[in-house]
Amino acid sequence: MPFGKVYGGLYAFTFGFFSIVLFDAVTSGLGIWTLVTALAYGSLGLGASYFFKNRSGWKNYAVYAVMATILYDAITGLTIGPLFFHQSFLVSLVGQIPFTALHLLGNVSFAIVLSPVIEKWVAREERSVVRVEKVVLVS
Repeated sequence: MPFGKVYGGLYAFTFGFFSIVLFDAVTSGLGIWTLVTALAYGSLGLGASYFFKNRSGWKNYAVYAVMATILYDAITGLTIGPLFFHQSFLVSLVGQIPFTALHLLGNVSFAIVLSPVIEKWVAREERSVVRVEKVVLVS
């Protein structure tokens, strides 16, 4: 979310997409689920760039975390099992409920505590880079 706010949609999409690809490569291996989850996660980064265009603060991060988590879990958790692993929709739904509850707890906590700090850090770094570029161009 903070990267989407500071750097924009393309960067946020790329960051989210490759976060999932690298995570899957290290943990569970790459598969069709990687494409679905990476596209979904990248899309949330893209969405964050629009949502946070004129917003900031921990409350907005919490709101986006709730909306994004529910959307992401619905798209990934309710499609991958039934479509690719022949799992029934009901089994996917029942299993998704406790997973999404824990996912919400973690994501909202992260959004409230860390996202504002990361935003300030990234924005400060971005200003430093711009200042250095201006000095180089003027010199």
